[in-house]
Amino acid sequence: MDIEKIIKTAVLSQEAYAVEETLCRIKLDANENPYPLPPGLKRMISERLEAVPLNRYPAPGSPGLRRDFARYYGVDEDRVLIGNGSDELIHILLTAVSASPSGSVMFPIPTFAMYKIGALNTGHDIIEVPLDDRLGLDTDSMLGAIADNQPSLIFLSYPNNPTGGCFDRDDMEKILETSNGLVVIDEAYFNFSGKTFLHDLDRWNNLVILRTLSKVGLAALRLGILIGHPSLVHHLNKVRLPYNVNIFSQIIGSLFVEHSGEFLEITDRIISGRKWLFNELTAIEGIHPYPSDANFILFSCFMDKDDVYGRLIDRGVLVKNFTAPDILKNCMRVTVGTEEENREFVEALKAVM
Repeated sequence: MDIEKIIKTAVLSQEAYAVEETLCRIKLDANENPYPLPPGLKRMISERLEAVPLNRYPAPGSPGLRRDFARYYGVDEDRVLIGNGSDELIHILLTAVSASPSGSVMFPIPTFAMYKIGALNTGHDIIEVPLDDRLGLDTDSMLGAIADNQPSLIFLSYPNNPTGGCFDRDDMEKILETSNGLVVIDEAYFNFSGKTFLHDLDRWNNLVILRTLSKVGLAALRLGILIGHPSLVHHLNKVRLPYNVNIFSQIIGSLFVEHSGEFLEITDRIISGRKWLFNELTAIEGIHPYPSDANFILFSCFMDKDDVYGRLIDRGVLVKNFTAPDILKNCMRVTVGTEEENREFVEALKAVM
């Protein structure tokens, strides 16, 4: 049997999503929260997990967690869908929306890779609109593409990964007003920007918001939250697998809602670290950091970028290196780490440069 004959052409033409496996003493490549949970929260998690009946399926659809997050975000429960990370919610949206005859998916580039990967794997045509030279939306090009193609889905990362900044709100509102399809605003890094469209749900019924717990110290849970129009959530639930969120994630997710203040205490330290790190990078000759509203900083390097990246690894520091020949061709991305990790990264980069 020739396996390739039965695999989709779009899948055959792709490479698997690459996850950096380089072992380094300081890991600043994946936009993770660098701080472990406080001992008190760990104890509460352990106590609740001890009572878990592992022989039983988790609650289908995570009803308790839906209620918790509905209350937490101040929305009705029928607006909320819980997923196995934002990745699954993106895939659910792409699966539910028709791929023909005009079911194209649009997003600016560069942005979060899973929008493109998911769209290709679900049979959608994709429309990629490069950011402008200030790393903002090319709004005229996007509005023109909407008029010409009427995409079923538009993804906007807010703040954008990997560039770090929040797009201009007026530009995003123009896209929401113009589009006849869903506009998905991915607020994965909301806790570091404080900027949201959550309060605009009643203004546009095509507005969908994604949130996650991955950036607030719970990346291992793979827990994402979608907030949208009740009718949309109703149909998306038909696509969602019955037991898509495991019992551990449901229990710890509810604990997050109960004790969100304690979970989020560390956010201010990361924001403060981001400011310090940006100023330090600005002062290094040959390095140009871009302003960030997230928990990472994109920076360009005017030396041999790959050589700098390799020398950082030699010093035990891992950052994200980009290989695409576009606006990121001279760029790397560093996650804001602990105070000590930030200092060691800056010292290593200075030595390399």
